[in-house]
Amino acid sequence: MTHDTQPASLPSNRSTSLLTDMYELTMLQAALRDGTAHRECAFEVFARRLPNERRYGVVAGTARVLRAVQDFVFTEDQLEHLSFLDEQTLEYLRNYRFTGQIDGYREGELYFPYSPLLTVRGTFAECVILETVILSIMNADSAVASAAARMVTAADGRMIIEMGSRRTHEYSAVTASRAAYLAGFQATSNLEASYRYGIPASGTSAHAWTLLHINDDGTPNEAAAFQAQIDSLGVDTTLLVDTYDITKGVETAIEVAGTELGGVRIDSGDLGALTRRVRRQLDELGAHNTRIVVSSDLDEFAIAGLRGDPVDAFGVGTSVVTGSGAPTASMVYKLVEVDGHPVAKRSSGKAMTGGAKKALRAYRATGVAVDEIVYPFDASTPDVGHLKSAELTVPLVRDGQVVDGQPTLNESRDHLAAQLLTLPWEGLALSRDEPAISTRFVGFPSQ
Repeated sequence: MTHDTQPASLPSNRSTSLLTDMYELTMLQAALRDGTAHRECAFEVFARRLPNERRYGVVAGTARVLRAVQDFVFTEDQLEHLSFLDEQTLEYLRNYRFTGQIDGYREGELYFPYSPLLTVRGTFAECVILETVILSIMNADSAVASAAARMVTAADGRMIIEMGSRRTHEYSAVTASRAAYLAGFQATSNLEASYRYGIPASGTSAHAWTLLHINDDGTPNEAAAFQAQIDSLGVDTTLLVDTYDITKGVETAIEVAGTELGGVRIDSGDLGALTRRVRRQLDELGAHNTRIVVSSDLDEFAIAGLRGDPVDAFGVGTSVVTGSGAPTASMVYKLVEVDGHPVAKRSSGKAMTGGAKKALRAYRATGVAVDEIVYPFDASTPDVGHLKSAELTVPLVRDGQVVDGQPTLNESRDHLAAQLLTLPWEGLALSRDEPAISTRFVGFPSQ
């Protein structure tokens, strides 16, 4: 699949217009009444802080946002449900199509506090009603991708599989799988995600498979379960060896499959100690190439703790689909400009800088990022002196149409992998601390 703003398994005539909050439509009605609906505005998506004092965030969900904006249309059935609105507002919604401009960070980009991730420009009416659907996508996808990227770093080049479908909403499971793949996971257990986004699928068997195989007297027959799986999937499959006794399970697995068995999976216990013991056992049995896969409530800290152990692949479920303790990226969608005039909220703890914005990132000659500079949208690019720089803000939508040449999911995945290499070494640490790169505002009246 080359472009996932229109994945194959989504209906071509779907509507995203009611994926919203009521107050967006009540504001629209009031704005149509008092004449402010058609003022030219700019709204901005940003996060005031990174969750759990992490060092960086990952922008995810951009392609899904673009598709959602395209699909933001109201059907007659939907309009009938909006009985709280007057006829003028209903007629506006009946003819609604977003015709404005969207610029922002590309999917797979790193972000930091106050990075201007998305700038939506158009009339107040057409921009304000997009708030909830944009935030719901970007907050969820970026939370998963940010957590998943930390797990990929902790895995240190070893394979990592997303298998969290049973720990979240059925459709969130699909988009979480996409976000994890963007962040560097190599496969998913979720077949809808594989079908919709072209992500490699992975899966063999659960404990139920082993428990199913019993003798006539009701005693376990682990060997029969292993043999049947191999007969169906081939010797390169991965056998789950911890249903009963792990040592006996490994022994039985090699007896049945031979020394060319693809892998064994351990889903419980002290994984570090168990993997060392199982590796010795496999080597003693001559199965030197049989891989060890571990699962069981892994997060980035548990994965990092296993870095020195003989683990070949990790299966991660609950932690990745829930953002590993940060299920939202805490992004907001704020009005920052009206008819060319900057506006800003001044509430305590929620201060912001008015005006539409762009950003660039500055790098040393070695390629290490040192600074993120935010500047007025229509201003010239700031001088970074002897440093190199790269523009972060790119065109996404022009006059309501998605700009051609948007990156594919795999291209965004490669971009993120490259950006992680630009962080200073301490920026990849899992411990709580300041953001890896500071965000600096240049060219604004208050600066």
